[in-house]
Amino acid sequence: MMWMQKKPHLQKQSGMRAFHVLCGALIFLHGSYAIAAEWRVQPGNSIAAAIRSAKPGDTVLVERGYYTENFKIDKPLTLRGLNRPTISGGDKDNVISVTSPDVTIEGFIIRDSGSDLQAQNSGIYDYPGAHRIVVRNNDLTYNLFGLYIEKVQNPQALNNLITGKRDYPSARRGNGIQLYNTEGARIIGNNISFSRDGIYVDVSHHAEFRDNRIHHVRYGTHYMNSYYNLWENNESYLNRGGLALMEVKNQVVRNNRAWGNSDHGIMLRTIQDSVIENNVVAGNYRGFFIYDAEYNTINGNLVIGNRVGVHLWAGSYNNDVNANDFIDNESQVKYVATRDELWGKKQGNYWSNYIGWDRNGDGIGDVPYEANDTVDRLTWQHPLVKLLFNSPAIQTLRFVSRQFPLLRATSIVDEHPHMQPYSKDWSKWYDKARH
Repeated sequence: MMWMQKKPHLQKQSGMRAFHVLCGALIFLHGSYAIAAEWRVQPGNSIAAAIRSAKPGDTVLVERGYYTENFKIDKPLTLRGLNRPTISGGDKDNVISVTSPDVTIEGFIIRDSGSDLQAQNSGIYDYPGAHRIVVRNNDLTYNLFGLYIEKVQNPQALNNLITGKRDYPSARRGNGIQLYNTEGARIIGNNISFSRDGIYVDVSHHAEFRDNRIHHVRYGTHYMNSYYNLWENNESYLNRGGLALMEVKNQVVRNNRAWGNSDHGIMLRTIQDSVIENNVVAGNYRGFFIYDAEYNTINGNLVIGNRVGVHLWAGSYNNDVNANDFIDNESQVKYVATRDELWGKKQGNYWSNYIGWDRNGDGIGDVPYEANDTVDRLTWQHPLVKLLFNSPAIQTLRFVSRQFPLLRATSIVDEHPHMQPYSKDWSKWYDKARH
């Protein structure tokens, strides 16, 4: 035979009644499926043929080897690799297409999908209705899209290594993981690189993204039109952008690190009712890029060593911005608006270029911090002015500009600037910031 079927053994029991009780328990445990069987595939045999012969709920075990085939999983089953077998799609179509719910794929090297962007060729393509798919502990390499998940509930992608077609120009690559119109996804512990975007999320809600590492892509993660998602403890580095949240609401973005990205660390664009807290954005061109953002909480973030700490514009008002550290950014805030915006209403932020004083020793500056005063605008136009930051002339210019409103520019104003950084380990990020 091309493969071997191994049926489970039932422990002998005395009496027909005990036998029926045991069978009933097994049926209950396996839902509507019969007793599960295992099918073993060896090199030279066909994985697709084993899947066709398997019954719902069975397990197909694939021994170590190199298998060149494209196949579909159209029934609930587990496809498990033993000692990391390789499945190559031969540079055409999807390598694995999944159309059934309750499928698990684990332990493989899955590679060499086709290159048709319109067809969205993928290492694994999860089609509409293939709910509760689990893809874990795989290497998805040299595929156009690593994992494409469309119109599916509760999918999981866990601890996969995903790399795209790195010799292709970025615009011709697919995304590492793409979610479209999904609900309840869990995307955890993946390492993604050399795709177009690391994780692309469109019209997908109530998802959890944790402990992923994403590098050498366009955007580490690109959110569009997605609500009630958690983005936690992820690291995005050496990309064009770390995290882009666009046209979203009710997001929680916390304890992430975005560093060394050539454009922005975290983009908040057309976003409402979200919490952005305890993140590190270091050594990016712009730490935060905030555009058309309202009614968000931005709290406890470390913004260090960026060309621009925060670029804020297009009606980004009514945000609570408290207890953040803005340290050694060439420009702390670049603010484009027609009115002042107050930050630090509940708890002041720390600004490393604050030159005010604290006469009563309460840890709060006695003079409000203004991010965009006349001196800041001078330094934007003439960077050498920074050499005079601590001189009496610069302090006098700041004082005069405050007394004569005609010289004053609209600004981010922090009325309670903190005199010391909140972060205890901020200095360790200097190396990242200077990458």
